[in-house]
Amino acid sequence: MPLGPPMKVTRARILLRGLACRCPNCGGGTLFAEGHLFRVNPSCPTCGLKFEKGEGTFLGPFALNYGVTAFGLVIPTVVLYATGRISSVTAFWICLAASIGGPLLLYRPSWGWWLMLYYFFLPDNLPANLNGRPEDDE
Repeated sequence: MPLGPPMKVTRARILLRGLACRCPNCGGGTLFAEGHLFRVNPSCPTCGLKFEKGEGTFLGPFALNYGVTAFGLVIPTVVLYATGRISSVTAFWICLAASIGGPLLLYRPSWGWWLMLYYFFLPDNLPANLNGRPEDDE
């Protein structure tokens, strides 16, 4: 039983493009508008892949950003305080810096991670991998 033509964009390529904050479809376009730190392009300037597919698209990157900040920065600091390895003042300042700086520093990577995860599990949804199927514009 034939499986169909091989994918043009492999999962490994999707991972690399997600980590680099590049378009998961073509790898040519950046996810962010030129000259702006926080403005996401609505679509890839090279191939036209829509990055924001509708209302609430920002929730995926937001959840990833929140999770990494909470579980990777804040909770370990609280554990260090609870075990007596750092003082309460030090823990407070680390948590404050992590809760403000973490989301700012992780904003851009979280968009790349979100698209990477989405297309890693659904690689057939990339236009380059449609293999003759019509593209779903929802």
